[in-house]
Amino acid sequence: METRSQWGTRAGFILAAAGSAVGLGNIWRFPATAFENGGGAFMVPYLVALLTAGIPILIMEFTMGHKYKGSAPLTYKRMNRKTEWIGWWGVLVAFVISTYYAVIVAWAIMYSIFSFNLNWGSDPEAFLTGDYLQTAAAGEFGGFVPGVLIPLIVVWLIVLGVLYRGVKKGIEMANRIFIPALIVVFLIIVIRAVTLPGAFEGLNAFFTPDFSSIWDGQVWVAAYGQIFFSMSIAFAIMITYSSYLPKKSDITNNAFIVGFGNSSFELLCGIGVFSVLGFMAVQQGVAVEDVVAGGVGLAFMVFPAIINEFPALNELFGFLFFASLVLAGLSSLISIIETYVAGLADKFNISRHKAVVFGGGFAALVSLIFATRGGLNFLDAADYFINQFGVAFVGLVEVVLVAWVLRKLGEFKEHANGISDIRLGGWWTISLGLITPVVLGYTMYDLFRTNLLKLFDTENGNYEGYPDAFILYGGWFVAGGALVVGIIMALFKWKESRAVNENETQNTGEAK
Repeated sequence: METRSQWGTRAGFILAAAGSAVGLGNIWRFPATAFENGGGAFMVPYLVALLTAGIPILIMEFTMGHKYKGSAPLTYKRMNRKTEWIGWWGVLVAFVISTYYAVIVAWAIMYSIFSFNLNWGSDPEAFLTGDYLQTAAAGEFGGFVPGVLIPLIVVWLIVLGVLYRGVKKGIEMANRIFIPALIVVFLIIVIRAVTLPGAFEGLNAFFTPDFSSIWDGQVWVAAYGQIFFSMSIAFAIMITYSSYLPKKSDITNNAFIVGFGNSSFELLCGIGVFSVLGFMAVQQGVAVEDVVAGGVGLAFMVFPAIINEFPALNELFGFLFFASLVLAGLSSLISIIETYVAGLADKFNISRHKAVVFGGGFAALVSLIFATRGGLNFLDAADYFINQFGVAFVGLVEVVLVAWVLRKLGEFKEHANGISDIRLGGWWTISLGLITPVVLGYTMYDLFRTNLLKLFDTENGNYEGYPDAFILYGGWFVAGGALVVGIIMALFKWKESRAVNENETQNTGEAK
């Protein structure tokens, strides 16, 4: 049985946690979300959400991992043996995300190469879906796309190689390279972007506040959703990472650093993205709102079109932008895969190396689905449903369980305060006991209501107009399958392992 790994330094843990939080969503989700929900005024609900949900949940998960010293399933088992399935649910959500997230990183690698000759031509949208991905109809596989399969193999070799080397020599060392490099690259992008003609128009559109939007409940839901999805909380990552912390660790201070660091990078992304969008709007003679996009469309359709219009150094700017996606994607992907590597090692008492080979290898095989000609449709559906009905739902169950059912907030507060400089008070308890459950509960109700109404009604339109059958098995079954498989995993008996033999925490009575 292996001794549990530890981070080499506090900075190593913070960089790794920040690397998990800072991902593709910061670059392509936050700017569009902020613009669509009041521009500069969006920062008010955004900061409230950060302080009442993002950082409080981050502190809670850091405390759980540090106190119970285990992967998410082992942490929940030690907290209460009947709740192990929640840990596995979060791990399975992470597993699904890792299978398609790796493919997006593979796209970014190829687009970094395409940048040197601007291979996407004058119609980047047609290039992405036609020339590059050769997209098939929804539900069809259509064979592998070599331009996706080859870089996908490279991505898995890099990520599994890092994880194979362990926490200190692998994950920590990789993030010491990826995160500083990402910051430097993106700063270069922002400096170039703000000097473009039209950059001011873009920034003006981004920051001009529409304070009337603050009274719109959907804007607040969007703010909490952005915080929730951008900080890697509620699906096993932060619990796993914090389980490698040494006994004396400043939990609350670490959470504030990671939380505000993630938000600062999001703001930097907004400045860079909208400077470039302003340039494109001026070039085309249209309003900024006419060129705003988010997600895959922003990264692989809109940005290549913008790069084509650059007055100089088009190729270099294109390479830097897509290199930033690669760096952000790799750091996040490593953290996502670590959740099930740690879970398998704990549950079945196998070495880390075997867990990387079995868990990571199986994920790599599943990811081949998204490297086919039909992969874009499978990716789109899986991403939407696992994020909307996986991550958010796990978060709601987690907070309600800890705060209302097991009533662990007082115990966790005492643990965190005992080793942290910033002491937790009523703000933390009220946030997790009242504000976050109410907001997440309403969000889940609204999502289920709107999507279930569309389930068999294509006249009103499924998500993106996909056929009923495809939405059912490509979306709902994926999200539901994470829960079902998570429950099944919890039914397996634990091998003679640290779950039974080790006394790493003060409270293992319920786990025995």
